[in-house]
Amino acid sequence: MPYIEWRGNSCRVRWDTGRVNPDTGKKIYDSKSRSDWTEEEAYEYGLDRESDLRNGRMVARADGRILLKDWADLWIKSIDLDPTSVYDYRKRLRAQIIPEWGTTPLNEISTIKYNVWMKRLRANYSANYVRDIRILFGMLMDDAVAHRPPLLNISPVPKENRRRGRYVRPQREEKETVLTQDLHQLAENAREVWGFTGYVFMLTKAYTGMRLAEMFGLRREFVGPNWPECDEDKQRREKALKRYCGKDPLDVIRVQWQHKYRMDPDRPDDRGVPVLALPKYGSERSLVIPPFLAALHRELLDSHDSEWVFPAMGGGPLLRTDFNTYYWKPVRDGHKAREGRYARPELKPVAAFAGKRIHLLRHAHSPHLEEDGIADVAIEERLGHILQGVRGVYSDVTPAMERKIVQVLQARWEKAHDGEGEAN
Repeated sequence: MPYIEWRGNSCRVRWDTGRVNPDTGKKIYDSKSRSDWTEEEAYEYGLDRESDLRNGRMVARADGRILLKDWADLWIKSIDLDPTSVYDYRKRLRAQIIPEWGTTPLNEISTIKYNVWMKRLRANYSANYVRDIRILFGMLMDDAVAHRPPLLNISPVPKENRRRGRYVRPQREEKETVLTQDLHQLAENAREVWGFTGYVFMLTKAYTGMRLAEMFGLRREFVGPNWPECDEDKQRREKALKRYCGKDPLDVIRVQWQHKYRMDPDRPDDRGVPVLALPKYGSERSLVIPPFLAALHRELLDSHDSEWVFPAMGGGPLLRTDFNTYYWKPVRDGHKAREGRYARPELKPVAAFAGKRIHLLRHAHSPHLEEDGIADVAIEERLGHILQGVRGVYSDVTPAMERKIVQVLQARWEKAHDGEGEAN
């Protein structure tokens, strides 16, 4: 039961925290005093705190005094994530969160102080970077509330949908309408920069929507005519043989891996170790491809003996190259003609991709399929996404949908080669 006592002009209430001092074996009490309390009000306050204790809502002041840097260290050790994600979290903690809040107790972080900090970040950094910092800080605070015993009663991070302050329209990367002919110009430029491998690389990315790391990790055993016959997973092999290799077969490739650097969270200055990992969000999948692309893949595989479908110009994995500088930018931006020892023909820039990332080839794949009437569930599945909501629960990609994808992609290819690609 709460205990009431007067200290000068203030009424003080003490209550049992349910804990015991490990050194003395005595109970640990908490207390609060106010000069405007009556004894009845102080007693009711103490009863409320004991009720919070019985129902798991009690936050002892000593718990909330943990410094944010100490809580962040415990938190980062407790989460089960890909090492690269942990590496990114540690980097953001070191860069922004620890310098600002490291020596601040959790229970002294207020919404107003947080908002001032966010305003300062928005004035100095990109919207995407600030969003990443906000999400990470919000997770730290939410997990402090969910911790048992709780370290905070409520998170100081306000919900983003609250209407406070000036409205800021969400920033989206500006996109040009990408024509089929733009994709083919990229492929032709890649042929000049990188040879036949580059030509097939750009067409594969354009006609499958694969992520760049998935392109880096595409191995020859997962490309026809090798897959699915050589798949070591018996269940996956039998399912694919039944679906794609029957009386009316479809050409297919398997997106099984991405090739990326796995960072060591405890060694932030290291580049990391190249590894084959599952695609982003575990989105391994089978992709049907049009006949023209399957023929190009067979020709490409016959031209080299690399384990990678798309080896680098030096023969090794693309992951180890400066891909953006030496592969993508020359293809995207073109270059003037050059004579002499390092002679090369003029390459026209692809205006739709001026200054853009290669990832926008993936973005272009979806609207092209939508134009041709492909079902949403088939598009999302092809891109390695999950269709949300009830439709995602009950929808499925049928063989007829995949056959239609093959037909429309082959038609785009043929139309572009007939000189009509400008209309697409």
